[in-house]
Amino acid sequence: MHRKPEYRALTLNIHKGFSASNLRYTLEALRVVLRDSKCNVVFLQEVSGENSRYHKRIKGWPNTDQLEYLADSVWPHFAYGRNAATPLGHHGNAILSATPIGHVHNEDLSLHRLSQRGLLHVTLEEGTELLNVHLGLFERERNRQLSKLIDYVLYNLPEKAPLILAGDFNDWRLTAHKTLVKELKLSEAFESIYGAPARTFPAALPLLHMDRIYYRGLTVASANVVSSHNWRWLSDHSALIASLSGDNYA
Repeated sequence: MHRKPEYRALTLNIHKGFSASNLRYTLEALRVVLRDSKCNVVFLQEVSGENSRYHKRIKGWPNTDQLEYLADSVWPHFAYGRNAATPLGHHGNAILSATPIGHVHNEDLSLHRLSQRGLLHVTLEEGTELLNVHLGLFERERNRQLSKLIDYVLYNLPEKAPLILAGDFNDWRLTAHKTLVKELKLSEAFESIYGAPARTFPAALPLLHMDRIYYRGLTVASANVVSSHNWRWLSDHSALIASLSGDNYA
């Protein structure tokens, strides 16, 4: 019997540690606000695993990879899934957890060299399934990636296990949203509270529904777009936070 799951979940595309238009390096400030968020599971997209150019040019660029730097001592358990590789390094999705991680798998959703995307899957030792995704910019591309994502969930995840799927869906028309809700029987945290997914892009004046926190086998208690001044300049996306809980399950 697993314990009752309770999560304060955050998702954010960190734009490789730079503000919109790459005007400011933000990773040091980002680490501070992430720690202050008091979240026990964190889903990050566009995390730089390695970048030889920035390591030499940017003052304050960490000697460790960005994931270890952000996790620090707050989230002792973390996983990284490489999405895109260049001659200078690579970046991808990351999950940080306050509780131990059991299984880790990175599912390649790439369609071609210019569309390198992935789905990072983590199973917590307490039984909850966590999925972090970053879908493509074009609808035809997203639809094919979405089919891969749905097949992966249907064939690899226990139907009764608590599930959180979060990330940057690039789905401003909400077509992928409707498919996910229908095919995987998911609920979306902001839609559950406010009637529609949150507007998260661009961070300075959010107009588009880009980022989501979906759940299954859990109940949402609250959901918020983090739009205070100390967050707004950190990335081109706004962060989302949702509080979720569930029952004990076998």
